[in-house]
Amino acid sequence: MATLITTNKNKAVFFDRDGTLNVDIAYLHRPEDFIWIEGAKEAIKYVNDKGYLAVLVTNQSGVARGFYPEKDVKTVYAWMNNELAKIGAHLDALFYCPHHPDGKIPQYTKSCTCRKPGTGMIDDACKKFNIDRSKSFFIGDSAMDMECARRARIKGVHYQSGSLLASVKEVVSE
Repeated sequence: MATLITTNKNKAVFFDRDGTLNVDIAYLHRPEDFIWIEGAKEAIKYVNDKGYLAVLVTNQSGVARGFYPEKDVKTVYAWMNNELAKIGAHLDALFYCPHHPDGKIPQYTKSCTCRKPGTGMIDDACKKFNIDRSKSFFIGDSAMDMECARRARIKGVHYQSGSLLASVKEVVSE
């Protein structure tokens, strides 16, 4: 008798940070400077409630440029999750790229596959969380985000303005 082995894969929504979840103020690294985009917290809760993983993927070249240390990226992420918890929402994971080829901090000054539009962050998340790319989305505000989604073989959703929740509801279903 043959045994059928099935592997359940997770579905995910990958979110860019600056310009998608928060107002882009260039090199944001302090919670007190963070301003949520309209409907962003609710969009993450909606994704959570629909059974998708909510994964943050963000380029953070300010680390390579010497503007702030990596711990600041993690501090902002923890603050985001504390704020989201107030409405029963959460981000499942943070993937960030601290590199930039024109950086000033030697250990971060390089070209890499994790910096969007490279797919390293998405590839790592898919491997770590067993994510089904065909059932997943990448929501970002830039052409670079959309190129990353294309290269990663994930449907890209180009957020431009207005309620992020409305944009998410257009593509994320049961």
